Amino acid sequence: MFNKVLIANRGEIAVRIIRACRELGIRTVAVYSTADKYSLHAQIADESVCIGPAASKDSYLNVKSIIAACEITGAQAIHPGFGFLSENADFASMCRKCGITFIGPSPEAIRMLGDKAAAKAAMKKAGVPVIPGSEGVVPDLNTAKQLAEKIGFPLMVKASAGGGGRGIRLVENASQLEEQIISAQQEAKNYFGDDSVYLEKFIVNPKHIEVQILADNNGNVVYLGERDCSMQRRNQKVLEETPATIVTPEMRKKMGIAAVSAARVCGYTNAGTIEFLVDSDKNFYFMEMNTRIQVEHPITEAVTGIDLVKQQVLVAAGEKLPFTQDDIHMTGHSIECRINAENPDMNFRPCPGKITDLHIPGGPGIRVDSAAYEGYTIPPYYDSMIAKLIVHAPTRAEAIAKMKWALAEFIVEGVDTNIDYQLSLIRDSEFEKGSYDIGYLTRQAEAAHK
Repeated sequence: MFNKVLIANRGEIAVRIIRACRELGIRTVAVYSTADKYSLHAQIADESVCIGPAASKDSYLNVKSIIAACEITGAQAIHPGFGFLSENADFASMCRKCGITFIGPSPEAIRMLGDKAAAKAAMKKAGVPVIPGSEGVVPDLNTAKQLAEKIGFPLMVKASAGGGGRGIRLVENASQLEEQIISAQQEAKNYFGDDSVYLEKFIVNPKHIEVQILADNNGNVVYLGERDCSMQRRNQKVLEETPATIVTPEMRKKMGIAAVSAARVCGYTNAGTIEFLVDSDKNFYFMEMNTRIQVEHPITEAVTGIDLVKQQVLVAAGEKLPFTQDDIHMTGHSIECRINAENPDMNFRPCPGKITDLHIPGGPGIRVDSAAYEGYTIPPYYDSMIAKLIVHAPTRAEAIAKMKWALAEFIVEGVDTNIDYQLSLIRDSEFEKGSYDIGYLTRQAEAAHK
């Protein structure tokens, strides 16, 4: 087991990892930018190292500084959290070369699954259903036009190296194809340094259902149920729940087996998430695999009782999974709302600033993952999420009721937040019926502006 782990991240996920390591008796090293000098993760870790200025590229994406921090503190492993370097194959490879354990999958698995076209080919090999589309990267516009005719409209242009909703464009007819390809390529180039794209059939009003897996280095792979992440705004998840209302026990098993097959064909280890689109007939199609811990992992922990972050560390240290598929059971229902410092009335404009008053809800079945505290100044340089509010109850109806009251009790003064917006979603009749899909919030917004 590791004596010391460095967390190459910030905010609530860094705090979450520090606490998991503390329970395992592992000392922690926090890295922070100059803007995060007074952040919670930098204060509660056993050691803290400043790795650069406020800009992410000079600090949390600064591989040399992070590796140096690891070496000077004697940390044996790095946990990347999510975002930043968590799905960077070159960073994972650098850790390996320096004799540092990367708490995540191998660089080879990250690289293959980060290439969406290559990942799709691997899924086909594993017998996992995939969305009809191009066999790989589209080399030029003429090829794209020919493929589009075969696939049919509407279709999606997607960045091969994409993620987080970036480099994605909807093409409703042939006249839009060229413009949308160029637009997707430009965004992909800016965010990922790679402008390659592929085409995919657009599934009308699907559900976004993802399956959590854990895999150790001894060939053991298990799935831990699914999460419904269909409540999205601009391809960004807003709230998540598990189990998904659309998924039957038979469907869960089928999706889980497909997810395990996907992990095996990639030689995958550690925690990962296979994301599927599910159509109105309950057919599911592979979309992508996230090679890291997810923002929404707490709801899976709530219904399974398994600490995913601790398992990540244990697997990276060479431990076998302490359970088999037969040991995993989902109990009750869990919902997560992402609390952001933003103004929904101003097109969700981020709202950095000082938190002057903070009251966090509590009680049975309520969990808050956050790095915020009264007096903390939210910097303007990073993601606007300041907390995750998670509830767990015996039934979905009880979980919804619990979330309503938890949101109502959540008070953040000094900055604008989306708490009231989240409350409106939880109270929405379509959400209560479970009849929402990934286009639901978009259609709602469009209707409001008419």
